[in-house]
Amino acid sequence: MIAALATLNTGSSSLKFRIFARHSLDRLMAGKVTGIGGDCRLVARVVETGEEIERPLPGADQEAALAAVIACIDAHDDGWHIEAFAHRIVHGGQAFTAPVVVTPHVLAELEALCTLAPLHQPYNLAGIAASARLAPDAYDVACFDTAFHAGHDPVVHSFALPAAMREAGVRRYGFHGISYEWIARVLAEQRPALAQGRVIAAHLGNGASLCAMRGGVSIDTTMGMTALDGLPMGSRSGALDAGAVTYMMRRFGLDADHVDRMLYEDSGLKGLSGLTNDVAALSASADPRAAFALEYFCHRAAQFAAAMAVSLGGVDGIVFTGGIGENAAPLRARILEHLAFLGPVESLVIPADEERMMAIHASDLLETLS
Repeated sequence: MIAALATLNTGSSSLKFRIFARHSLDRLMAGKVTGIGGDCRLVARVVETGEEIERPLPGADQEAALAAVIACIDAHDDGWHIEAFAHRIVHGGQAFTAPVVVTPHVLAELEALCTLAPLHQPYNLAGIAASARLAPDAYDVACFDTAFHAGHDPVVHSFALPAAMREAGVRRYGFHGISYEWIARVLAEQRPALAQGRVIAAHLGNGASLCAMRGGVSIDTTMGMTALDGLPMGSRSGALDAGAVTYMMRRFGLDADHVDRMLYEDSGLKGLSGLTNDVAALSASADPRAAFALEYFCHRAAQFAAAMAVSLGGVDGIVFTGGIGENAAPLRARILEHLAFLGPVESLVIPADEERMMAIHASDLLETLS
């Protein structure tokens, strides 16, 4: 019997999962369920044998999707026993600054944070509820995208708002923390001198942000109270004049839900180009709107990187990660070209592995419980 850990990233229309051996952290299986609620399908691959698994799950919701994942695991005779599910949770608020084992009290506190991440948090928590019902003997571990940024100075995390608003939790939290924590870990192992220096980490993908790290610790980041702030993203606007939002609401008669959908789903590269949020497709397109969208993205990424350099008091290295950061070399080059005024700065690519970081957290927590 192999003690195993499962990592889950549960969203509105997808569930991504990885299975790791608990003690060695070798990856055993990887897969995803797409099209939740509609043309749903499970695709998975067994690492050791290369076996490919694919099956339709018409109309499945998050719980049915997870049930199919568990059935897929059980169908193998590898003797895997899932001891814990590590869940990616977008928002931990001010209370959760490290991974925790989920209890009813923890779950209630996380549910209260749904208004801060309405398009992510409810589905993350649906994953926890599903695993608790389907595998009650396994622990559920919550890993937070906000936790890595929890130690920011008030000058960094505060908004210039009245005290009553700030005391109510209206502040900057930052996200992509699991990804940045992995980068800090890899740097510490492979590039210890750089890890102790001033590093800008750029998580560039459909969601995008930057993190200023000194000595492997986050001291600033570009995302704010929600996962909407900062850099333009695949379909999210990034930083936007708050007055523009209230203007659009009044001018076009938009309610808050409509504005949320527009800023999260129809903006960013998709909105700028009027075509798509797919960077590969935009890069291959001859449409001038595609070129404009990509140049806008690079220009704003460099501007925010310069802001991170201010927080750091200089830059020793820039690390790119995420789907765009790892695969779009021309965009990396363009961002660095904009930043040439900083002088010689080392740049490197570190592949994202949030799932392994989550598995490490789950394994460490299980050790404290044994």
